[in-house]
Amino acid sequence: MKPQPEFAAVASPCINLCQMDGATGWCRGCRRTLAEIAAWSGADDAEKRRILAAVEERRAEPEPAARAA
Repeated sequence: MKPQPEFAAVASPCINLCQMDGATGWCRGCRRTLAEIAAWSGADDAEKRRILAAVEERRAEPEPAARAA
């Protein structure tokens, strides 16, 4: 994901693949938690950027099935 300029609206990471992973508690599409998904619409840009940073860290981790192997 490209860094966004400070003045740009923060885009949602949702890719319409909404399925929660029971092992991680993350959406399999966007890698957000339910709490992050619920908070997104009311979050300010700083909080959205914090969520996106957490999402990027999660995307760098192996898939849950790969971790169990």
